[in-house]
Amino acid sequence: MSNTTAVPFSAVNSAARPNAAEAPSAAWQQRWRQRLRAFLSRAASPLTIVLLWEIAARVGWLPERILAAPSQIAATFGTLVASGEMGSNVLVSLGRVLIGLSISLTLGTVLALIAGLSRRGEVIVDSPMQMVRTLPFVGLVPLFIVWFGIGDFTKVTLIAFATTFPMYLTLYSGIRSIDAKLIEAGRLFGLGQLGLIWHVILPGALPSFLLGLRYALGISWLSLVIVEQINATAGLGYLINNARDFMRTDIIVVCLMAYSLLGLLTDLLVRSIEHVALAWRPSFIKD
Repeated sequence: MSNTTAVPFSAVNSAARPNAAEAPSAAWQQRWRQRLRAFLSRAASPLTIVLLWEIAARVGWLPERILAAPSQIAATFGTLVASGEMGSNVLVSLGRVLIGLSISLTLGTVLALIAGLSRRGEVIVDSPMQMVRTLPFVGLVPLFIVWFGIGDFTKVTLIAFATTFPMYLTLYSGIRSIDAKLIEAGRLFGLGQLGLIWHVILPGALPSFLLGLRYALGISWLSLVIVEQINATAGLGYLINNARDFMRTDIIVVCLMAYSLLGLLTDLLVRSIEHVALAWRPSFIKD
């Protein structure tokens, strides 16, 4: 008769396989390493450029009046932030963009609805909009100065003018591309004209609206760079003009980077809204 003690099958099975808690941890670590390697590979080229830029400025190959060294730009940025000069001027520029964008958002949406929801509205609105949008924005700056002067009203009006057309074009296209079967289904469910607009057409055109908003935001920051060269007394353009007079390329680069970062942050904000508002779309399925 054998004295061997019987070992439960569950114990053998648990000993043969690794701890269940270790598998997710190992998978997470591997995923983190892959992302770190991907980030480093992407960051290698920009970091190399910045390093060469710093070396060229240090040894005198790149004069300061042409382009300041990255270290000097970083120090200037810290000084402007610490003094509050950067924050106050960023708020002024941001206010101009938000006011101009709110005007264009309202105007572009109303015109797109008029042109997109009726043939008569299309005849009245679309042709003039297609004509006006081809006018060169920079060429209109002197005319707007003659009309409205050199104050903030001119700057806001130019931003609103430049950003109205992407809002109008994308929303108009979105309304006109609504599937006719959806309209027919809405009518079968007893929706009237207003019900179709609210429950079918506007939700269906929402992706186009958000895309137009992203385009408009990008154009608004580009427009701001131009309009703040018009006798600005505050804002990032004001800092750039003063820096140009004193040949401070470090301040100019800091302000340009601020423009870029503001544009990036506002674009990320709209993309976050997209992920929430368009969660029903297959393209927004989470990993």
